[in-house]
Amino acid sequence: MRGRPYGLLTAAAPGSEADRRGYIGKMRTTHGAWASAGVLTGLAGLAVSHAVASGLNIRESPIVAVSESIIRATPGSVVEPAIRLLGSWNKTVLLALVVIGLLASFVAAGLLARRSTWLPAAIFVALGGAALAALLTSGTTMTTGSMPVAAGFVTWILALNVLTEPLRRTAALNELPVERAEAIPEASALLATTRDLNRRGFLVRIGAIGAITLVATGLGGLLSRDRGRVQAAREMLKLPITPPVQPDGTKIGVDGIAPWRTSNEKFYLIHTAIAVPVIAPDDYALRIHGAVERELNLSYQDLVDRELTEAWITLNCVSNEVGGDLIGNAWWSGVKISDLLAEAGVRPGANAVLQTSADGWTCGTPLAALTDERSAMLALGMNGDPLPVEHGFPVRMIVPGLYGFVSATKWLVDLEVTNFDDFEAYWTSRGWSEQAPVKMASRIDVPDSGARVAAGRVRIGGSAWAQHTGISAVDVSVDGGPWVAADLGEVPHDDTWVQWAASVEVEPGEHRVAVRATDKTGLVQTSVERDVVPDGATGWHSIPFTAA
Repeated sequence: MRGRPYGLLTAAAPGSEADRRGYIGKMRTTHGAWASAGVLTGLAGLAVSHAVASGLNIRESPIVAVSESIIRATPGSVVEPAIRLLGSWNKTVLLALVVIGLLASFVAAGLLARRSTWLPAAIFVALGGAALAALLTSGTTMTTGSMPVAAGFVTWILALNVLTEPLRRTAALNELPVERAEAIPEASALLATTRDLNRRGFLVRIGAIGAITLVATGLGGLLSRDRGRVQAAREMLKLPITPPVQPDGTKIGVDGIAPWRTSNEKFYLIHTAIAVPVIAPDDYALRIHGAVERELNLSYQDLVDRELTEAWITLNCVSNEVGGDLIGNAWWSGVKISDLLAEAGVRPGANAVLQTSADGWTCGTPLAALTDERSAMLALGMNGDPLPVEHGFPVRMIVPGLYGFVSATKWLVDLEVTNFDDFEAYWTSRGWSEQAPVKMASRIDVPDSGARVAAGRVRIGGSAWAQHTGISAVDVSVDGGPWVAADLGEVPHDDTWVQWAASVEVEPGEHRVAVRATDKTGLVQTSVERDVVPDGATGWHSIPFTAA
């Protein structure tokens, strides 16, 4: 049998130290066999758990719930650099790290099963406890949340025992006393037969557990068809909204500047959900309560049947660094929140509205920003279509002039009229400001940073914004020289960004151009550089370029 492979179950080769003492070559179980048993066990438990969660219509599978709980527990001082470094990949990286951690745990459980039955169980208890805690903190009830966790845990225990039984039998044979040399032929034949039976049994069990895992995975996919159902319902909607018609003069005429209207596909996406909520219009419900005279409970159709308002509104994320692209402008359609609050009857003394998403995310918004003349709305449409699921379908909040972390709740299901002293919202509990009006900013889009251009007259262009205040002027400066006034595009009102362009003369060589804006109150954009935490970045955007 020297050198002959036997899969994951092998025999010690004749000529080993044991043989030299007159013993028969013994079978051995490799670390790979035990580790493989642990990994397949873990995957089977995850698949069964996901299928049960999908069958119960729980938005988060346990692995998603754990990932989102990590996001909720991570301090803002860690989240912000992660967003800055990873951008839209931040959730993918987090999920990858969670998966790697799970695989490491499953490998450990398999290896520990070689020596103990309770040590692997302890690992599974810890994983199940973390999953259950994550589901409970996401709003899932104990009764509902415990079912997918329990199903996964039972699968882990049973599958590991089934897969490791042949490995244990093989290990037990190695502990038996062996015959002297004269009995070796008979004993060798017996051990060879037992070895083959154990090997085949192990492979058959791997195939069976693997098949169960695939079936559970497929079943989970079939049961989680909600997204497809909601997408189909969304596409069938005929909302009384108008298509976007970009106003004349908004485009400044310089190629390379970001479009004044941002398409739904290009609009930035920032949220904390690993699996975004999928809510069918017929299942949607909004509650308006708290310091009001009468509580309102509204269905999606209730909102559609009301008079709708429409407006061009620019939104930008507080995580947008100087010169960043976490900003977009769209044609929004919805119901004015001021009308709903007036109908509910806000009581004296209230100064805030606590918004809550279907995924449990919260933010606090100044009541004044929801009731003044700005077009704060419960948005139903974006760029002439029903909201995309990723952007908050069926209903999200839009508040011009405020950063999204204090205003722009997606998948909005609850509005509580209250006081800032009485609650702490998601991001404010992580060191961000309680109130965060958008800060004036300007950005250079043309030329690209580090670009080579022809010397002489160079066209510079970009965008500037000061939502709900408006931009009155934009200036550029090359190499710290005098400021040159830029031409501004037209805007329908102060709640959108504006395109700008300027022409400058440059000599051959290396240069740097900077931009600053002035708002309609006469305030000039500050050159002081500040980080995005706690309430938005400041500073002039500047880029290097080379004139040939």
